[in-house]
Amino acid sequence: MKGLKFYALGLAAALMLNSCGMTNTAKGGIIGGSGGAALGAALGALIAKSGNKGKWAGIAGGIGAAAGTAVGLVIGKKMDNAKKAAEAIANAKVEDATDANGYQAVKVTFESGILFQSSKAVLNAAAQSSLTQFATNVLAANPDMNVGIVGYTDNDPWKGKTAEQSVAANQQLSQQRAQAVSSFLLSHGATANQIKEVAGLGESNPVADNSTAAGKQQNRRVEVYLYASQEMIDAAKTQAQ
Repeated sequence: MKGLKFYALGLAAALMLNSCGMTNTAKGGIIGGSGGAALGAALGALIAKSGNKGKWAGIAGGIGAAAGTAVGLVIGKKMDNAKKAAEAIANAKVEDATDANGYQAVKVTFESGILFQSSKAVLNAAAQSSLTQFATNVLAANPDMNVGIVGYTDNDPWKGKTAEQSVAANQQLSQQRAQAVSSFLLSHGATANQIKEVAGLGESNPVADNSTAAGKQQNRRVEVYLYASQEMIDAAKTQAQ
């Protein structure tokens, strides 16, 4: 499990939510002017916001590259366009995010109840339609964006398993679901070079109260993060000159 935390959180979960009501273009310029953020700090902020009380806040990370104001504006504009395209996808919840370098990013959440049957990792027909649109209209249209995919579950125990075994089973299910989403996206327009992380974090990082049915439903989810690749950053630097 220790290795899994470093593997998954080091990239996908390093993206922290940004709820400010500004466009990514505007926020890109402001954040770009203030310089990059340490990966560890960004990761700690995300974990704290997601209700995990800083369990992994101490994980060290490299210092993000300082984002120039003009570069941030260029990247922010591309992220605004990707966000708009993602918002048109059925069953997709789209939010602003900030990556470990301080550049703007996009977080797209699909509820597992929409994607899968209970305790299964086979995509529903409706989910396949939504993910096809997402792969075609968002990922294939933005080949210079990196992608991180993370699966989560609620904390319901598995019949006939101990508490420890249930945690492990939920982690395995979340990994299988994240992988199912990744495989489907790859077969419908995304490229292997785009998808940098596919991880399952099971019961960790709940976004709602697991003591209620509504809360459990929110915690059963697959999150897809879109963020600037080095290729995009280099192109933005050239364009900003």
